[in-house]
Amino acid sequence: MPDAPTPLEEAPLSLADGGPLFLKREDVHELGAFKWRGALPALEGFRDRGAGGVVTASTGNHGAASAWAAERLGMRAVVFVPEEASEAKIGLLEQLGAELRRVGADLDESKDLARKYASANELPFFEDGAEPAQYDGYEAIGEEILEQLGRPPARVIVPVGNGALLIGVYRGIGRVLGVVAKEAPVMALSVEAGHPVECDQCATFADGMAVRVAIPSVIEELRRGYPMMMVSEREIARAVGDYARAGFRAEGAAGSALAAFRELAPEHDPTVLIVTGRNIDDDLHRRAVEEPESFPD
Repeated sequence: MPDAPTPLEEAPLSLADGGPLFLKREDVHELGAFKWRGALPALEGFRDRGAGGVVTASTGNHGAASAWAAERLGMRAVVFVPEEASEAKIGLLEQLGAELRRVGADLDESKDLARKYASANELPFFEDGAEPAQYDGYEAIGEEILEQLGRPPARVIVPVGNGALLIGVYRGIGRVLGVVAKEAPVMALSVEAGHPVECDQCATFADGMAVRVAIPSVIEELRRGYPMMMVSEREIARAVGDYARAGFRAEGAAGSALAAFRELAPEHDPTVLIVTGRNIDDDLHRRAVEEPESFPD
């Protein structure tokens, strides 16, 4: 891929108080997040099948990656986002030339509206996490970690939104641990049940993990034995603050991996955190850094 590999860096000592720690810096990409890895090959596939554009739904990073890939490939990208989407991510979408539709109370409601729009306008619907080409892009992250580290890590901690990143990294390296926000538990609950479950709870400030409806094919894969743990909003906020004091701007999903690391017993071999992105609103970032106790535990 033209924008890979991203760096693998040893974490500052202020972060690595639970054993040796490395950071896979997906946040350094020009889009500020890892989603380009899945969007570019997916849109290439749509283009090769004759599509001149795609419709998708996103809380921000996936939509930005779709718009970025569409611009590279000479395609349209119509992006539906929830009404309360991050202003930082909305700004990025607008800069990238997305045809923006700001509707829906949350991601899954936006997704339903996007799917109807795609059908009415005879455009393919690009569901984040459901396109096989995305998994190849995310698998490369695991392969890069193994090559850059020079040996297998003890574990790679991966934030879980729709689950595609977790599956892709596992295919590239194995040894993964998924992290789910306690306030958006549908993925963990669905894996535990062995099938998608209904869940109305989706109140995490980590918008990259704010999933309310699980994709059946993803749960079918994850139920085969991907370990997961949950972290609270307060734990995520504290981790965002720890990153800031170490010189990194991390969004909530990235903070969740560090929050999980804090809860685990030390390992002799290194742990790797996927720093998924940096796109977080200024006010929210300030609150996480300065007032982590204001978030629910």
